[in-house]
Amino acid sequence: NNTDSKEDFTIAPVNKAGFPEGEGNASDQVHGPWSYVLATVQRVHFDEDFPYYTVIREDTGSAQRADAGWMEPLKSREGQEAAIAAAKRTGRAKEQNVKEKESRNLSSFLVWLKIFFMWPKRFATTTLIPFYQRARLATKVQIARVLFGEAPYACKLRVTGVNLLVVCSFCYLFIEVIQHAFLPASWDYALTVVSLIVWIILALELFFEWWIRPAGYFDLISSDKAYAPSTARHINRYHLTIELLALLLFIPSFLCIGSKECSRESSFSNLKWSVVGVIGASKSSAALGRFCLGLTGLRMFGLVRHWKKMWINNAFDDIDWKKKNRGTLGGLFTKTEQGKFRFNGRRKAKVEDEDIEETEATKPLGEEDLRLKKAATIGTALMIVNSHRTMVILMVIMIVLPTLLALQKTNPVALKLAELLQANNIALNLTKDSYEEMECAYLENAVTSWLSTVAKVQSDSSTEHQDTYVLWAQLLPVRCDFQEGGSNTEAGVITDCALWNNSISVWGNEFVSRNSDVCAAWNTTPTEPYTDFFADELNIRSGGIFEYHESAFIGGEEFSVKVLVNHNNVVSLTNCAFFLMLLTYLLLTIGGLTVLRGDAGRLVLDPLQRMLKIVLRYAENPLAQTPQLRKPKLKKGQSSDFSNDPWGTGSGLGVEDKDQLGNYETEQLINAITKIADLLRKCWGVAGADIITSNLDRTQDGKPVVFNPTVPGKRVYALFGFVGISGFGEVLHAIDKDVMILINDVAKVVHDEVYRWALGDSGQCNKNLGSTFLMVYRIGDFDEVHEKKRLATDVVFDSKEKGNKKSSRLTRRRHQGLHRRHQSKKKSRAMQADDTLQLSTLPGIQRFTDRALLGMLKAFAALHRDREVQAWKKDFRLGCGVGVFTVEILIGMDAGWAVEGAVGSEYKIDATYLSPHVNMASRMMSATKQYGVTLLMSQAVEELLSLNARAKLRHLDTVYVKGSQVKQRIFTYDARHQGVDFFLFETSEEQSDLDADNYTPSIWDNDQDLKSMRQHVTAEFSKKFAEGVKFYLTGKWKDAIESLNQADDIMIETVLEEGYIDYNPDAIDPRMYDRACRDPEIVNRRHALGDGACRVLISFMENRGGVPPSTWDAVRPLTSK
Repeated sequence: NNTDSKEDFTIAPVNKAGFPEGEGNASDQVHGPWSYVLATVQRVHFDEDFPYYTVIREDTGSAQRADAGWMEPLKSREGQEAAIAAAKRTGRAKEQNVKEKESRNLSSFLVWLKIFFMWPKRFATTTLIPFYQRARLATKVQIARVLFGEAPYACKLRVTGVNLLVVCSFCYLFIEVIQHAFLPASWDYALTVVSLIVWIILALELFFEWWIRPAGYFDLISSDKAYAPSTARHINRYHLTIELLALLLFIPSFLCIGSKECSRESSFSNLKWSVVGVIGASKSSAALGRFCLGLTGLRMFGLVRHWKKMWINNAFDDIDWKKKNRGTLGGLFTKTEQGKFRFNGRRKAKVEDEDIEETEATKPLGEEDLRLKKAATIGTALMIVNSHRTMVILMVIMIVLPTLLALQKTNPVALKLAELLQANNIALNLTKDSYEEMECAYLENAVTSWLSTVAKVQSDSSTEHQDTYVLWAQLLPVRCDFQEGGSNTEAGVITDCALWNNSISVWGNEFVSRNSDVCAAWNTTPTEPYTDFFADELNIRSGGIFEYHESAFIGGEEFSVKVLVNHNNVVSLTNCAFFLMLLTYLLLTIGGLTVLRGDAGRLVLDPLQRMLKIVLRYAENPLAQTPQLRKPKLKKGQSSDFSNDPWGTGSGLGVEDKDQLGNYETEQLINAITKIADLLRKCWGVAGADIITSNLDRTQDGKPVVFNPTVPGKRVYALFGFVGISGFGEVLHAIDKDVMILINDVAKVVHDEVYRWALGDSGQCNKNLGSTFLMVYRIGDFDEVHEKKRLATDVVFDSKEKGNKKSSRLTRRRHQGLHRRHQSKKKSRAMQADDTLQLSTLPGIQRFTDRALLGMLKAFAALHRDREVQAWKKDFRLGCGVGVFTVEILIGMDAGWAVEGAVGSEYKIDATYLSPHVNMASRMMSATKQYGVTLLMSQAVEELLSLNARAKLRHLDTVYVKGSQVKQRIFTYDARHQGVDFFLFETSEEQSDLDADNYTPSIWDNDQDLKSMRQHVTAEFSKKFAEGVKFYLTGKWKDAIESLNQADDIMIETVLEEGYIDYNPDAIDPRMYDRACRDPEIVNRRHALGDGACRVLISFMENRGGVPPSTWDAVRPLTSK
């Protein structure tokens, strides 16, 4: 570098890590010697014993020679940046630093000033305006749905028999309570008729529920199927007993229909117990009243049973019920196919699944559906047990607790009032003969005071509305004038306002003036009063009128009090409170059970069913992708990259999210099962699919049996492809443990493309053998392929027979005879199926094979535009940074049969394919290195391709592969990456999938990847090469050598003149066109640009003097694997 000025050299040399003295943090960054400068390798030279390099210095920009011992690679980005900065510290640059610093400060100030003033505009354009536009659009969509009656703003009602039973159960529970709480006595008869109808419906329903129980029901409920939905949907002994008891207790309520006296008190009626339970004469009677009144709550069991049945039906008919019907009313309203909602009695299930397009109405239940329904057993058990316990607790609260409280304290108000009047009666122990005016005045005042107090009672919260409480009262013996009675009253009757008009009592006149309505009732009292009279007159229930009688004998004379009391207000208030209590308990019961069911489903049942669904789907099709589950909700600023969580389960673990396996144990199990299933799929591959399926499905008496991986193998037809990394030994030696990263980068590309372009999911990687991958395109089982071919043949023959029907009897008999013989031939063909099947005769095999080959070629193209793979070019260990290393793959293909199965023991097994065709594919891949091509395929594969694909192939040679004596014509699809920028043809993943799905044979002529990778192959070359191969096979070796040399020259000239390499056309050495030149560097360059197959065949013939042996049979053995 003597030509460079000293001012251009750096004044800050760096160490091996790239840091100048005084900089760096790590130990290797702060230690010397500081004697290096950053340089970039431009070219490698091989014209000496050891390679040397031309490098460009970063400080001066000039080129100089460098040996490998002088250089150290910079691995860290920080070191590269530090070395670049140090290289710029030259003497010339030092003077400019001050000016540049001042300029940078000014520029920085201007930038911040611009940001400050531009912030409002940027905030408005990036946040406010998009938010307004989204909100406006969402509002318009919702308004349109409302105006057009679309979901979720539309509902459709449908009434079924179940709905009728639910309505009857509601009436059954509340009708008596509502009748006595809110309705007048005139409604009693009509409501009693309704009650009878409801009772008959519910009794019949209970009978039929018992009648339709399956045979052996008691054996079922004592087995492990006791809580299966199919068993639990029938009524059990618990509900049958309690509901039958409730129906029997309801019978007295409608026995009055014949006499039409339904307002009377019966021996066991709500009317009686409503009064006795509140103001019973004794603690025992009050306790009995509350107990009997609480038995009304037994009617609630029917509603709870219908709710349970609804849930069981939904769980049994539709495994995904919770997903489609959210909320408490999810079982009552079902979303229709048009997006509307309908009222649901027993829903007609519609199973919607990612992989199932048919509904249960058109498709029989599959094994997965049946097993998933069995998974509802635990949910049914939880729901039934919880409901039973809840109802027991509820009955304790409604019956036992009030009964116990009544035993502690009672409130017999009417009885106490009668006793008070009797006490005053006894206190005036006089007879008519010993009358004294002062004593009668006392008794009169006491009676009028008592009447003023108890004559009326407040019936509701309004003080203006009061009912007559004491309907009739009699005080004996008669001793005073006011006891004489009037013209219409019996002696001793004190409920006669006419007696009090001129009373001497201070209460008399005032009582009459304030209780005119009471007086109106009293004045109509007949001589011998009875309850029905007052019930009719006052429009009250006769069953709510009670008689209280107190008597005592003193001195041989009876002192007695009789009182008729109107307790209808007690009945009304009691039933009003009881109605609110029943409604509250019912809502709490249904709501509580719904919440418990929801929690059990969310925390236990749904995760268990998701686990079972994963296992069942994996058992059915182990090659299918793991179903999408639940993606985690991202926090603000969190990346949406789920590369560590490919199944979307929310289980991807980060450095700071160590607990992301799941909030609950069930989530952890789901994530674990999902990962295990996916790992099994990836580790076992297509060959292990049947092993997994047969073991997961193996059952005995409905129970799983011992896992046995070493199941018998089976014969299959498939295409086999080996993909290997070229030069793997040198790569492994250079990058050591990092070779695993490179292999995985290549595997990802190859596996993706093979799976994408394969027909269906037939293309899978079976084994990863270090640097080699065995790809399998499975056509089908041996028996399956033969059967499908037979059916296709039968369709052809059957259609011909149908088109040749004759009308004559003779012709018909002849046709029938031919048909019978044809059927026998079909059976014999099925019995005689063997391995002589020609794969080329299978319908659709050309499309299948084309897509298999396309997967390989697309993998080649994708490999050379994958950024992670291409990044290895810059690895200093592989190419010293000059790009001399490129990741290359070699491909070999064959087609035929193989034995698919597991090899190994109970300690270790491998799912694999055993077949000479697998070995042949491996030989094809190895032979690519001999012929200098990327891909080799056997004649078996070439015969299966479409005409469009076969037109692009080259027949290279006819050989015996090592270990075989079968002639094998080998073909290649020319594929080179030199001079091709595959990045120009890059498409999105979605577009690539779409291209693969829309495959047509024209792709071989139109696809840019395929055209570019064989752009070096011209029609002239193909013609000359085919001519040379023909001469070679027919024994005209001298002509063959000349033709092949000309073909090789054509390819070299095409590559150089068309610019398919990075050479300056003006700098191309003319000797590159001279095949006679023996300069080692020129020879190596010609070999790199020419055709390897030409050189191999030429070398084979020249080594034998250009003359074929006398035993030449147009075939030669390959000398190595």
